[in-house]
Amino acid sequence: MNREAGDRRQEANIEARLASLSNPVRLIFFTQTFGCDSCLMARQVVNQVAALSGLVSVEEVNLVLDKDRAGEFGVDRAPAVAVVGGKDLGIRYYGVPSGHELASLVDAVLLAGSGELGLTAATLDRLAALDQAVDIKVFVTPT
Repeated sequence: MNREAGDRRQEANIEARLASLSNPVRLIFFTQTFGCDSCLMARQVVNQVAALSGLVSVEEVNLVLDKDRAGEFGVDRAPAVAVVGGKDLGIRYYGVPSGHELASLVDAVLLAGSGELGLTAATLDRLAALDQAVDIKVFVTPT
């Protein structure tokens, strides 16, 4: 199979997954004009994902020119994507979400769009009992 056919199959798969969205999701894309070699590629991927569902939109924010907006989302480097559904769950994706990493971005969109965290009631109760903020980072690599 040639690469183009594989790309079309992946796009169709993502489109089918995004068809299950019931609520709008904003992909707030943070970029900068200089000093970001991967920003253009990241923007293209984010736009391609958004084009596959009428419920996914993209807002672009220049990290340098709009520091207040970046600060609002806790973003301090580019490229980055804040994945925001009905409320901001704190999902941030840094880097270029291409190749195997694209699945993580699509999963984040589905999570934000459903608002369903997939956690048990017991887990949610334990989290509610925390008395300080917790910062969780998940690193994704295809290897």
